[in-house]
This record gives sequence, C-alpha cells and structure tokens, in this order.
Amino acid sequence: MTMRGICKYFPGVRALEKVDFTLRAGEVHALVGENGAGKSTLIKVLTGVYGKDAGEITMEGKAISPSSPLEAMKCGISTVYQEVNLCPNLTVAENIFIGREPKKAGRIDWKTINRRAAELLATLNLNIDVTKTLDSYSVAVQQMIAIARAVDVDAKVLILDEPTSSLDEEETQRLFDVVRKLKAQGLGIVFVSHFLDQIYELCDQVTVLRNGELIGEYEVAALPRVELISKMIGKELGDIQSMGKNENFGTDEILIEADGISAFGRIQDFDLQIHKGEVVGFAGLLGSGRTETAELLSGVAKPEKGTLRMSGKDVHFASPLDAMQHKIGFCPEDRKIQGIIGDLTVRENIIIGLQAKKGMWNHISMKEQEKIADQYIKLLQIKVSSPEQLIRNLSGGNQQKAIIARWLVTQPDLLILDEPTRGIDIGTKTEIQKMVIQLAREQHMSIIFISSEIDEMTRTCTRLVVLRDRRKVAELTGADINSDKVMSAIAGGV
Repeated sequence: MTMRGICKYFPGVRALEKVDFTLRAGEVHALVGENGAGKSTLIKVLTGVYGKDAGEITMEGKAISPSSPLEAMKCGISTVYQEVNLCPNLTVAENIFIGREPKKAGRIDWKTINRRAAELLATLNLNIDVTKTLDSYSVAVQQMIAIARAVDVDAKVLILDEPTSSLDEEETQRLFDVVRKLKAQGLGIVFVSHFLDQIYELCDQVTVLRNGELIGEYEVAALPRVELISKMIGKELGDIQSMGKNENFGTDEILIEADGISAFGRIQDFDLQIHKGEVVGFAGLLGSGRTETAELLSGVAKPEKGTLRMSGKDVHFASPLDAMQHKIGFCPEDRKIQGIIGDLTVRENIIIGLQAKKGMWNHISMKEQEKIADQYIKLLQIKVSSPEQLIRNLSGGNQQKAIIARWLVTQPDLLILDEPTRGIDIGTKTEIQKMVIQLAREQHMSIIFISSEIDEMTRTCTRLVVLRDRRKVAELTGADINSDKVMSAIAGGV
C-alpha cells in the first residue's frame, strides 16, 4: 500500500502537506510524531473518515479512494483503535461477525458463527467462550477480539492505533506475539505508538511526521533513539543550549512530596519533592506520563499506590475541588474543552474558580467580581474590549491568560500549567514564561510546567523531571538543563 503526496486542509489549518507513506506486506511500520504532527489525520484519510484534498492511495498497484471506513474495509484496510469500538452487550461471536453473519435457510446460523469465531480466536492463541458477552472479558482480550474481526474481513492492512495504552506488560507481550504471527502471514501492519521501547522491539520501519509534513522513513534497527527523538521534535542534538542560568528561586521548605505514587495506565513508582518557589518541568514525549502525573497531583485522578504529602502531612484528594482547598491550581492542556467556558464572559471565567472554592453559599458580589477581574486583566495584560466580553471571542493566547488568571485568583501554593503556551503567538508565549519565573521569584509560588518544546523548558524551569513510558527516568538541575541531556534521558541514554 502506498500513499503519495497526500494533502489535507481544514479552515486555517494545514493538517497534511504532500505526505508519503509506504507499507509493505509482512512489515510492522511505526507511524510517529508529536501532537499535531498529522498521524491521526493521515490514518483518517487512509480509512475514509476524511477525504484527501490531493494525492493518491494505491493498494497492490491499484488506485483506491475510500469514502468511508466501510469502503476502506472492502479495500482490505482495517483499524483497531485505542478505545475498543465493539458492542459490550453482544457476545464475542456476534461482535466478530456483526453485519456479515453467515445464514442458513434465510436465518442467522448461530452454530456456524460460534464455531468460526472460536476457530478464528484460536489462530491468535486465544481460547475463550465466544458465547459470553464482550464485557465479560478484559480490555486486553477485547483488543484481541477486535483484531480478530479486523483480519477476518480479508484485510491486507491492519492499523493499530495506540493498542497498548491500556495494557500491562504481560498483555502487551501477548499482543506483540499476535502481531508477529500476523506479520509472518504477510499482513502489513501500521503501529501508532508513543512508546519508544515498543517501537524498537516490534517495528521494522518508522515514518516520522512533524507539523503535517513528512520528515522521513527510516529502518528502525539503523536509527538511534536519540536521532528519532530529534526528528520528532525538530531539534538536532547539540543545536540548542539553555538560554538562561536556570536560577533556582526555591527555598528549603518542601511544599509537596510524592512517594512511590502509581496508577495503572498513568505513572509507575513516581517520586518527587517540590520546594516552595521552584519551577519544576515535566519533560518527555507525548504519552510519557506528564499530564497523567499532573492529574494525580491535582485530584483529577487518584493514585492506586504511594503517598502524597503537603507540608509534611499526608493528603488524599477526593476531587480537584479538594486539591483546590489545599491551594493547588491546575490549568489543563486542552483550554477549549477543559479550560474556558465559552458562553460565559471573561469576568465569569476568571471568577469561577474562586467561587467554587468558596462554595455556592458564599456568593462573591458583583462589585468584588468586577474588581478582581479588572485587577487580573491588567496584571496579565489580557486584551479584551470589556470584562463582559464572551471569552470564546478572545484569541487563543488571551483565553490562556484568562484561565491562568482564574487560578491565580485562588492564590495557590502550587500551580500546575499543562502546555500553557501551545498554539499561541511567540509574544504571548514569552509573556507567560516571564510570568512563571516572576511568580516563583517574587511570590515563592511553586510551579509545575509541562511543555513539548524543550527550549521553552530549558529557559523556564529550575529543575527538570524527565519521563519515559510512564516512568520517571531522570531529574536534571543547573547546567544539566539543556537539550542534549533531556533528549538523551528521553532516549534512555542511547
């Protein structure tokens, strides 16, 4: 299967620009890139979810142009998504043959369906009762069932989109055994993953996308990990040095301490001490556990093991509001979905965090709301026609400032900023970076700063925690906060 010169545009966005991709029979081919690289868009073009604006797709030398996933399936292209999209209330056999049930005398032949389903799963080394409902089985087994359905429709191309994100190590190895078996049968497999270890264990070739463009196709065995990372993030090893001295504004006082916190599918055995006035960066590729760790520290998710302490006392956050009461603020990564409330005004968006913290019975007067909103609009230089302007009508950078204002109003001791400068202009980025340093230096606020841009991290942070495959793998301070050290740590020192 080949894709040549694929272009896809959305209003104001160039999602794909002349991208090539080649998948050979009997090959496991990794598709990698950071957020916004174009991986999902390329897969959606291949599977008929999106129509391409330019380019050509060929299967076994013949041009194809699927206009729906069903049409793509008829062309021999099947996809198994991260979230298993089967019917939990139907039996395993029904899920495998839904929409193409064998019939006898005009009726569905249940005996044949059950026998063929069991035989098909046995070829994947899975021996289960196919008459039980899908939800009787674990996510790992459900994924195998989805793969069985995908390959039974005479598939020539199998796309596995983040297939191991919900699996433990044993389940992952079981999946890999199945993938290797399908590869030996001549199936071409596209493997989308953020886990470098898995790519190097399983894949033959890797195609790298960045900002909607093709960076290149490489043989996995011949590509050092650190080179793969530099191609993904667009920085050559050694070409960026820290732009500051990473002055540490922290005090000796420990504000928050994580001791061996773990949560399945999020982070494993995470240890960290954050002092008052520190700017601690979480560095790593997408899927490394940066956001997941931040969510555990802010009450969005709960650790299954380990201990969290604040000022030396054990704490257990039942919710984000509980974390707020402990003076923790969390600005999430997706400001459109998790951040702004588009139908409310700038004033209402800024004030809503403080109102939640005070409780519904302690209403903040309109006069006080206006005073607070005006103060923070001026402090963060948020460009608005009026505090009563709907926040959805602001630019992305000003929306981001308003969300940060929302949390500053609550006067947190720890402020967690997840990708606070993504998708905003360079000038506003610089303002936010300066603000972070100023809050740490002048107010002794502790800040966790998460960014995909290494140079931004090296400029802003006084300490860097590097994560890989949901584990902490390094902690960098002082002169060690530079791109070379970060990239080497992400790559595993290779």
